[in-house]
Amino acid sequence: MKLLKLALLSASVAVLASQAHAAPLTDAGRTQILKSVDAGAPQIQDAALKIWGFAEVGYQETKSSELLQGQLKAAGFDVKPGIAGEPTAFVASFKNGAGPVIAILAEYDALPGLAQTNDPVKTGIPGQIAGHGCGHNLFGAASVGAAISIKEWMTKNNIKGELRVYGTPAEEGGSGKVYLVRDGYFKDVDATLHWHPANSNSAVQGVSMANISGKFRFHGVSAHAAGAPEKGRSALDGVEVMDVATNFLREHTPDKTRIHYVITAGGTAPNVVPNFAEVYYYVRHPDPQVVKDVWARVEKAAEGAAIATGTTVEKEITGGVYALLPNDTLGRVMDANLRKVGGITWTPEEIAYAKKMQTSFVNPPSIDTVKTIEPYKVELEGGGGSTDVSDISWVTPTVGLGTATFVPGSAGHSWQNVSAAGSSIGVKGAVNAAKTLALTGADLFSNPDAIKKAKAELDQRRGPNFEYKAMLGDRAPALDYRKPASAGRE
Repeated sequence: MKLLKLALLSASVAVLASQAHAAPLTDAGRTQILKSVDAGAPQIQDAALKIWGFAEVGYQETKSSELLQGQLKAAGFDVKPGIAGEPTAFVASFKNGAGPVIAILAEYDALPGLAQTNDPVKTGIPGQIAGHGCGHNLFGAASVGAAISIKEWMTKNNIKGELRVYGTPAEEGGSGKVYLVRDGYFKDVDATLHWHPANSNSAVQGVSMANISGKFRFHGVSAHAAGAPEKGRSALDGVEVMDVATNFLREHTPDKTRIHYVITAGGTAPNVVPNFAEVYYYVRHPDPQVVKDVWARVEKAAEGAAIATGTTVEKEITGGVYALLPNDTLGRVMDANLRKVGGITWTPEEIAYAKKMQTSFVNPPSIDTVKTIEPYKVELEGGGGSTDVSDISWVTPTVGLGTATFVPGSAGHSWQNVSAAGSSIGVKGAVNAAKTLALTGADLFSNPDAIKKAKAELDQRRGPNFEYKAMLGDRAPALDYRKPASAGRE
């Protein structure tokens, strides 16, 4: 009988312990979190603007990654760098007993070819090749700021569970998150939060396009283009014949297929038959299987081009991602918190900056849209872009939002976005994102039922017997995918 009583007592203690994190997030808790993010806003700004200045491209984000890791270490997180074979990736963890595992994603890679000052007119930066045209400097800084505020709340209120920040490099074409998923870093995560810089404030949950990206390198024989052309075999001819074949292929692919390419190396002098040329391809479609099928046909076009031109070709898949799975359960939690945070108010100086920039747009929308929150919905159509967040969304419930960090009417991957990402406009949007992420994370630690429901929704969306297999296969991270094409090739 005594043993039975002890067993019942132990069971009761276990139940109480499991429910310690389950008390609903109170208004006082929300106020505490919002004040914490406001107090940390100067640090968010400092990190965002420094990373904006570093402007490091995929897998080369050494300074950016170290800066964010340093902030997390100083806040009491355990940080493990260089995970999944990626030197600039990291995972930071704060654990306070048994409970939910909530992850927040941080990105920090820049885009090549977009160096720009933070002026509202196009002004390049001599000697700099890259710029944050997607605002990932803001992304990383705000995510870390949100995590620090959640940790403070967990510590002060003895909230049980584990909070993680994943530093994820090379989102722009390098598929950095895919290797983390493939290596099991998300296998025990209960929910994953992310955000992205945008033109407006929205927690709409949408889809994206799956893609495969890769490089085709043709090798030929050099010769004098006038004196001995018959002795040459042009690698550039191989690339151009492949491009022609692929362009004819477009008519015979499923609707919504997108194929993009750029010739990254094509020779150095017109009077020398090029012995090396390279072309960089993307194939996209909402259905991952269609992407695989079309990519196989692009590879056939490359093989045929090599035969036709007497050259050889080698292929390298450098990236590959799934289509994003939306999660309505988590989306509604995030939308409610975004509405608590509210829209963004600009100063007269910021309004003047925005209006000046909008003179470079065609029919720009009103800048007043940054003050509002877009209506919530789940969009199952559209999604012209791709993201490696998608792979995470197939293995753990995942939710994201966008906040107004750019001037309304801006195009993605533009000099206008680079400028705004390095301005006070960008920082204000990042702070709003940090507040929304922090409140949403706290809500999920406080509401295990929401996590359970989100997992059930994930199971329903991905279908029965799902087994994750990376689109890019078992290759190691393509750490050199941003390096010049001719390096070591000619």
